[in-house]
Amino acid sequence: MKALITCLLLFLHINAPAPDNVLKRFAVPQGYHRVASAPGSFGAWLQELPLKPTGTPTKTYKGDIARTDVYTAAVIDMSVGNQDLQQCADAVMRLRGEYLYQQKKYSEISFNFTSGFKCDYEHYAKGYRYKNDHWVLKAKPDYSYPTFLNYMNLVFSYAGTLSLQKELKTVTNPAEVKAGDVFIHGGSPGHCFIVLDVVENAAHQKQFLLAQSFMPAQNIQVLKYDSPWFAMDKHSGILYGELISKDYLKRF
Repeated sequence: MKALITCLLLFLHINAPAPDNVLKRFAVPQGYHRVASAPGSFGAWLQELPLKPTGTPTKTYKGDIARTDVYTAAVIDMSVGNQDLQQCADAVMRLRGEYLYQQKKYSEISFNFTSGFKCDYEHYAKGYRYKNDHWVLKAKPDYSYPTFLNYMNLVFSYAGTLSLQKELKTVTNPAEVKAGDVFIHGGSPGHCFIVLDVVENAAHQKQFLLAQSFMPAQNIQVLKYDSPWFAMDKHSGILYGELISKDYLKRF
């Protein structure tokens, strides 16, 4: 019986459908083609983000339906935590951090606090802990995923749109918008969106998918208004939709 159960589980695993992701869920608009991202790039990683089942609502960290749920096109299958930490800029930093962590590019995982303190992952993984804009050695080295999430929570606590906007580079040619770019306006609170996918037509006009978190902390949601595809020359009625403009376009 045990062998039979093992074989059945193996069969189900082999024949299970591949996880739904951004590329599979969202059809390219008529007259457009998808702009390919370089293999292994941040943009390519974002395009393959797994999504929760169709119809899943966006929820806050408390489990309530988020007030932004009306704009939900999909929900990214990624934890939100149990604290009010992973908000708008935090979600962008989480995605960037996750990508670098999965690539084992530990030395590139670094975000500045609003104070200007450089909070790099390698210090944290080596056992250092933050105190008054200094590192203090307090633990043994630990590069495990739970420790990475603790590091990200530290970043969420002291960084935000103001600090992230300063770190990102201005996109000098908005016509070259690509997956991984960020529309951001730093402030208190400020806001930002991250580009997940880009399509282009024969006239080189581009549309793109956007994702965000919000306040209070919530699931990272793929957004929609009239459709899930946004453009810089097209009005959007989503909250902070005015940021979908060349004036706010930045890049890691």
